[in-house]
Amino acid sequence: MAGSAERSLNQSAALAPRPASPIPDLEFSSLVNISPPEIVRRHSKAWSGLYVETVQVTRHTPFEYGFRAPCHLLIAAELAERYDGETFVEGLPRSTLRDFTQKLTFVPAGYDFRGWQKPRALTRTTYFYIDPRGPLADPELRFGEIEFKPRLFFYDRDLWEIALKLKSQVNPDPMYPQYAEALGIVLTHELARISSDTGLRRPVSRGGLAPWQQKRVAAYIEERLAYDIPLATLAELARLSPYHFSRSFKHSFGLPPHRYHANRRIERAKQLLANRELSVTNIALDVGFSETSTFSAAFHRLTGQTPSRYRRNLD
Repeated sequence: MAGSAERSLNQSAALAPRPASPIPDLEFSSLVNISPPEIVRRHSKAWSGLYVETVQVTRHTPFEYGFRAPCHLLIAAELAERYDGETFVEGLPRSTLRDFTQKLTFVPAGYDFRGWQKPRALTRTTYFYIDPRGPLADPELRFGEIEFKPRLFFYDRDLWEIALKLKSQVNPDPMYPQYAEALGIVLTHELARISSDTGLRRPVSRGGLAPWQQKRVAAYIEERLAYDIPLATLAELARLSPYHFSRSFKHSFGLPPHRYHANRRIERAKQLLANRELSVTNIALDVGFSETSTFSAAFHRLTGQTPSRYRRNLD
């Protein structure tokens, strides 16, 4: 079946329409091609230089898959059991492993990845498409210059945990819009670490932000509480790379940037709730929430009260 599956896969890949690139600054023609496509349910989310896609197989039907593109591909298989099948990553021996649940696979940019399987369980997989020269990578890491090696069906705890956290951002918490960017930065560092046979030497901690950096960044956030602020923008204000900025910010403020921003929104909301002339809906809009229900949930998460109850308790 492997030979016929490979021929069939190549034919289906050639005939299938190519989806538009989900990342504006990353030019690749397709995602992982799965055939037949009707047996999978796909959800995705794009950030600058990073695209995350969750794939759920919905039927116990044999299927094939294939991929080759100028971006890195990290695969996290949350549930993957097959009666029969074969997986191939260019540069590595073919694998017929039957159970690769909680296994990772890394396909460097330009490498061929393909296979087929007769599923024993309904497969759940997350694909991470990473721009080799994307803006999330720390410049000091020289991520685009690393010669990555392919890896098939391996486990690394730190990388696995980051992958699951990024997967959760396919349906992101509106309270923490910058969280995925921070996770993407960490992901590039973890990939660089596992690519090195001797282990990547982690940057020495530089401590917290200088007073002028703290003042400048805090003021910028305060002036724009109602807006989503890219992590790269805050890092630029402090004249640091996003990676070093995130570490230094947490050292200084005790919270990562996305949580600090969210907390400041709620503190501003508390001040506005003291004004009885303002409705909860208007306050939600003033602090950056498009829906009152989302604002109420975020407020409750941090204070243990709904906005209305908090207002009543001001009496």
